[in-house]
Amino acid sequence: MQIPSLPLFANINENEWNYLREHNMLKLSSYAKNNIIFHMDELIDEIGIVISGIVTIESIDLWGNKSILSNIACGHVFAETYCFCREPLQVEVISASNTEILFLNISRLFTQSDNNNIAKKITGNMLTISMHKNLILSNRIFCTSPKTVRSRLLIFLSNESRRAGRSDFTIHYDRQQLADYLNVDRTALSKELSKMRDDGLISFKKNQFSIKSPLHE
Repeated sequence: MQIPSLPLFANINENEWNYLREHNMLKLSSYAKNNIIFHMDELIDEIGIVISGIVTIESIDLWGNKSILSNIACGHVFAETYCFCREPLQVEVISASNTEILFLNISRLFTQSDNNNIAKKITGNMLTISMHKNLILSNRIFCTSPKTVRSRLLIFLSNESRRAGRSDFTIHYDRQQLADYLNVDRTALSKELSKMRDDGLISFKKNQFSIKSPLHE
């Protein structure tokens, strides 16, 4: 496997990449849709990088209520906080589609005595990645703060439209996943989407959306 063009491996040269491979710090694994990649309460030594497909980060309470915290798309990392901090996972990591994951063993990376330069590069890359992920988390907080379902949808769809740079866009969630992400009931979500369509605000088909007029209350 050649060096993937991913933010985590920015500035890693071929010799350093081969070093990671030769010392068994990299592992490529494939998962079918809806497979659990990491379990809640698991203690991990590896971080995951999505090579293809999509991964969801889910929180499940003691009563079985599920909330999607984020979607991890191709090229992005997951579980890095738990891995670096050596804390048990408080979430479950699940493949939302057929997915290929590259795992980097952080424990081995930082216990090898002759790879300090690689560790420094990856640590610096992780800092940049973490700042971007903080922005994503902030966006979810914005989406779930309003009290009404419509208000949450307005913020979410506005953000997705801005991110796509156009009024027609595709989201990564199905209806249940979107309900979990916005922390609302799926039936209430579907009803509100229909109302917004009837009001001429949006049109949609499955996960494809189009904004027809400025989104407002």
